[in-house]
Amino acid sequence: MKVFLAQTKPILGDTKKNLERIIQIVEEEILKKTDIVVFPELSLTGYLLEEMVYDVAINEVPKELLELSKKISIIFGAVELGEDLYHYNTAFYLEGGELKHKHRKVYLPTYGLFDEGRYFKEGESVRAFDTKFGKVGMLICEDIFHQSNSYILAQDGAQVIFTITNSPTRMTSKGLEIENLWESICKATAVSNACFVVMVNRVGVEDGVNFWGGSFAVSPSGDIIKKLEQFRNDGQEVLIEKKEIVKVRFASGSCKNEKIDLVLNELHRIKKSR
Repeated sequence: MKVFLAQTKPILGDTKKNLERIIQIVEEEILKKTDIVVFPELSLTGYLLEEMVYDVAINEVPKELLELSKKISIIFGAVELGEDLYHYNTAFYLEGGELKHKHRKVYLPTYGLFDEGRYFKEGESVRAFDTKFGKVGMLICEDIFHQSNSYILAQDGAQVIFTITNSPTRMTSKGLEIENLWESICKATAVSNACFVVMVNRVGVEDGVNFWGGSFAVSPSGDIIKKLEQFRNDGQEVLIEKKEIVKVRFASGSCKNEKIDLVLNELHRIKKSR
């Protein structure tokens, strides 16, 4: 599976221009015979939308992307107006001319500069799904910081976890500390679940907030196999090989011996104790 990491710079609130850019990249990757192209969180709209959430929401996938998905699979992020008439921060997976799956962001950050809970409703499910490349899962930014999400996807059969993000720059005396944090989380996720993890972050500046990019892919053994540049538009292809998953799962019994009943029982006990 050839996956293109499309590290883009969306224009805040301009869905027309953002869609044009997405289409351009997808068409280029079709010519290269890429299998999947992955865009960042809210790549159709930009991130710091606030009241613009109402104006940029979609309740149907753009028909141009559905048509292109007959030739290439596409992951992108947008504001979704749900059937309940609430707004969601949603990741869409398109394949074969149809919407194959969508994941609504479950954990909406409301700390620091984040205020997503004010504008979005939380998603209520985390599920792996079938594609022509095997079973995969999608998470959105803060979701992967909650290890239960990755655990659920892996136990549900995901061989690849795609995480699309809008991660702002945070500099400390250690440098770009947020980059180290993301790499640590994604490596731990890949190793503990014996799967690939693909993280696609955005770049650019919105309302004084800078996004650092640095998208990457991690193998099931915890190695970073591809890493994009920081602070600039970039796009690179990474090869996802199932034989790497087979090797790791054969060598380690930690995943195949997972005790789901024990986990459920203990979580039920903890919930009752609260």
